[in-house]
Amino acid sequence: MDSNEVDNNNFAIDSESMEEEYDGDTQVENTGGDTSKEKKVVQSKPSRKRKETSKVRNVFVKLPRGKDGRLRCKCKGCSKTYLCESIHGTGNMIRHMSSCTKLTHHDLKQMLLNKGSQGDMVVTNRRDPQVVRDIISAAIVLHDLPFKFVEWSWIIRLIEYLCDDVTLVSRNTAKADVLRLFSREKQKIKIMLENTPGRICLTSDLWTSINTDGFLCLTTHFLDGNWILQKKVLNFCIMLPPHDGVSIAHKIYTLLCEWRIEKKIFLITLDNASSNKSFVDILKTQLNLKKALVSDGDFLHIRCCAHIVNLIVQDGLKEIDDVVLKIRDCIRYIRGSQVRKQTFLGCCKQVSLESKMGLKQDVPTMWNSTFLMLQSAIYYRRAWCSLELSDNNFKHCPSSSEWEKVQKFFIFLQYFYDLTCVFSETKYPTSNLFFPKVFSTYMFLKQNMENSDVFLKKIVIQMYNKYHKYWGQFSVILAIALILDPRYKMTFVEFAYKKVCGIDSPELDIVRSKLLSLFNEYTLTSMSTRGSSSTSLPSSSRGGDTMTDTGDDIFGTNIMRVSGSMLVVNETLNEARLR
Repeated sequence: MDSNEVDNNNFAIDSESMEEEYDGDTQVENTGGDTSKEKKVVQSKPSRKRKETSKVRNVFVKLPRGKDGRLRCKCKGCSKTYLCESIHGTGNMIRHMSSCTKLTHHDLKQMLLNKGSQGDMVVTNRRDPQVVRDIISAAIVLHDLPFKFVEWSWIIRLIEYLCDDVTLVSRNTAKADVLRLFSREKQKIKIMLENTPGRICLTSDLWTSINTDGFLCLTTHFLDGNWILQKKVLNFCIMLPPHDGVSIAHKIYTLLCEWRIEKKIFLITLDNASSNKSFVDILKTQLNLKKALVSDGDFLHIRCCAHIVNLIVQDGLKEIDDVVLKIRDCIRYIRGSQVRKQTFLGCCKQVSLESKMGLKQDVPTMWNSTFLMLQSAIYYRRAWCSLELSDNNFKHCPSSSEWEKVQKFFIFLQYFYDLTCVFSETKYPTSNLFFPKVFSTYMFLKQNMENSDVFLKKIVIQMYNKYHKYWGQFSVILAIALILDPRYKMTFVEFAYKKVCGIDSPELDIVRSKLLSLFNEYTLTSMSTRGSSSTSLPSSSRGGDTMTDTGDDIFGTNIMRVSGSMLVVNETLNEARLR
């Protein structure tokens, strides 16, 4: 027997994949239940051979009978031999196919096409070469890898080990694969946007990088056919100067036409840059020429709520700029060297403070990071005082009166930090949260304007002036979003307007009229889409009365459409980041 030969008498036989070969020699018959009795040999009649149906025939080749008269077969890949007489079955050969590393791609394909029986459900280390290339392309995109990643020596060795029949590619081929992947994904998003039943909301931001290159990002928010909130980045591209309203409007309109969504826009959320107002006016004019906007674009522009909160708080921070600068310098000094860090940790142990929180350094243009910096500084106040006594170079520690100011202002800012966290969420819609939060902010500032503390009162007055500049008039479309929320409805909106603007305020009448016009517009749109199907029906089947006929659709489909638009309105606000 060959050294590679394996006798599989000890393995179970798969009855479904067994080859039964009758060569007309003999059959063994048991003479009874007692195993001690002799077995007698009965001469059988020659019978016709059955057709081979086992799946292993695509991978194993039959060999001539050996000197011992037994049948064997050989693996096409590694030439390993197995006994293949019908009494032994094919279990061992099937298990061998799952571990053999030298089978050709054709043999693997034939084995997979013929799988189905219990013995053929094998796990193989072979993979489709095209799928491997697609996975590599996705890895380059998702993990920000360079295209030459595919030419790294150990990556090549890994790929050859896992899938030796994959053709290795160059960096230029990897680039082409990534571009093909981008084209496929872009087409999927186009189809998704095309099949969206409702309107689409946009977020756009424009900024200049540290190397003075301008970039523009356009993000879309919408509800798909299953009422699942979707967010897709449509474009992240270079924006050449000038960055004025005309150039931005031309760029955005071109992108909308490229995605074929220029007639499905509901609104766009922008920050408070001066060029954005002229940009929105130009874009509104272009889209109105195609009659593509709801209510002639009255709701097209929404200011970023998180950015407005940032502007309001930054005005308040001006009053303690000196203290904030001191704290910022102290943190920079402590984190400037490893020796100072160790000294500071020693001071924390002396005053029994945990060092897990750490000193947080802020980004001056993002007030919420300044809030977190003040939080860490207040926590380590006693450690700073200890460090001031032990380190003569630590000269910027705030005084006791300055610490008191920071403590008061920090407690006051806690409300605005929570407000920013609510507006910046991306896991759920926030359009229905805008109106109550803005109203409560108004009441919070009004209440603190009567504060007896002169320092805090001065800060609140400055913040209230900035609040009145941007939120002196509530957003009508976001007030409508709250009316569609069954937890609030019209009652809360009336209460808020009476508190802010007084009884019988004209602003509340504007909200009512805009809500009615918006509702009527969606009703007419729905009736026009139903017209072709309903005109073919007899009048008796439609119920006769026009209002009764469309009543179910008005209070069903259209409410869903209006609500669907509202669900994504303030979700678009979350994409505009604080600066």
